[in-house]
Amino acid sequence: MEESLLVQPDPADPRLTRRVAGIDHTGARVEASVTVERPLTLYLNGQEIVTMMTILDRPEDLALGYLLNQGMLRRDDTVTGIEYDDDLQVVVVRTERRTDYEEKLKKKTLTSGCAQGTAFGDLMEGFSRARLPMSAEIRTSWLYRLLHRINTLPTLYLEAGAIHGCALCRQDRPLVYMEDVGRHNAVDKIAGWMFRTGADPADKIFYTTGRLTSEMVIKTVRMGIPILVSRSGFTAWGVELAREVGLTLIGRCKGKRFTALAGEERIVFDADLAYVEEESAKHWRKNSREAEGA
Repeated sequence: MEESLLVQPDPADPRLTRRVAGIDHTGARVEASVTVERPLTLYLNGQEIVTMMTILDRPEDLALGYLLNQGMLRRDDTVTGIEYDDDLQVVVVRTERRTDYEEKLKKKTLTSGCAQGTAFGDLMEGFSRARLPMSAEIRTSWLYRLLHRINTLPTLYLEAGAIHGCALCRQDRPLVYMEDVGRHNAVDKIAGWMFRTGADPADKIFYTTGRLTSEMVIKTVRMGIPILVSRSGFTAWGVELAREVGLTLIGRCKGKRFTALAGEERIVFDADLAYVEEESAKHWRKNSREAEGA
């Protein structure tokens, strides 16, 4: 029997999807389940930081992760409170340290993240000095079991699509799975959860359904996770940054196939490919359409 995840989506949550009437390719009337996105305004102490579009299932984790990955919240900061108001759709993070990011917020560069995107801010600060544990490894037997387990999770993606997922994993087991309309939101939620719980990143694997872009590489490295895996493809800058800091970058994972373009020395080839199943054509087509449209 599979162990349950520490955190996973609830596709039955009525706040996250909605039934909408329309027609199909033959003109017949149909009903489709669609993902609901709502605005969330984030404040750090008394300062408004950003308004992001999200499914609003874990606003506290999203707020913490966003601030961490933008360098506005330090790893050693003491968070004195997180207040979320569902009616106002506002989350306020309060810290012991006084903060003022007025100048930083005047100039923003949007990344290629879908939905709202992510302000680059000081995302690159300290990146080249990052050191990831070389003792970490990923066995191909773990990778294939991990992909199968993630692909068979009950998710909002399977319920309504138009959403990205990210998983924090150890060996062949997904521990935490987060979804959102933007892949940057999904990864920020995991970053926030790790900060709250004090999770050790050194032996973890990060999985994303989205492209392996510079943003995804930078955020994974900022979290201290040494291995990044995706079913989608790469960008050139994402590969360059991963090689610079020694992040293991594995993409195009479908069935028994994958491509590694950085950090290959952490991969242990222990799986017998004769016993690894190919992904079903139906599952591959559905996931590929979503990944390429990310």
